[in-house]
Amino acid sequence: MSQIIIDSSSTEQWQKLVHEAESLCEFQLDEELESYLVFLLMRFLGRSDFTSRIMAMDYLHSLIQTGQLQQESLRDVGDHCLLFSGLFPKIAERRSVKISYYVGIGKSAYSHLADTCKESLGTFYRQLADAFVQLMDILQVIGNMRNNAEVLSPLEALELWGDTQSKQALRSIRSFSKGTPIIHSQSTKH
Repeated sequence: MSQIIIDSSSTEQWQKLVHEAESLCEFQLDEELESYLVFLLMRFLGRSDFTSRIMAMDYLHSLIQTGQLQQESLRDVGDHCLLFSGLFPKIAERRSVKISYYVGIGKSAYSHLADTCKESLGTFYRQLADAFVQLMDILQVIGNMRNNAEVLSPLEALELWGDTQSKQALRSIRSFSKGTPIIHSQSTKH
């Protein structure tokens, strides 16, 4: 398996890594989403300050802004949530929140952008919102390649699969157990 490339100046190396992760996920992104993911990795992984952000606060703050500033803030929230849920799921554990917390905020940020941006850009952000879990899965595979181990614990994987139906979370569960989990819907009948 590959190692994460430290030199973020090489678009081709990042693209190769994303292609390998797509192959392992058995999922092929369209060219636009793949390019976005590559440039997202290049843009953020050289920075150490982005892991200290509080996404709920950033999301609420972005909603009171207007125009271009709001769009940039919402995009950053979606991007950060994608990176947190995909590459850095242990941040959720340290903050005592579920990984799906980041999935929900990220999808909401991209969806809000889709509703407020012009048609073609809005369509793209709708694609990002709709493909959020698949993008997260690809990033988790990249994290697995970097660590040579699963980035999710069995319980995190089970919880994430139950909340989002993440295919990577299900693969992670199956790496720990041959059993197939089921989602038990709780009934309110007494």
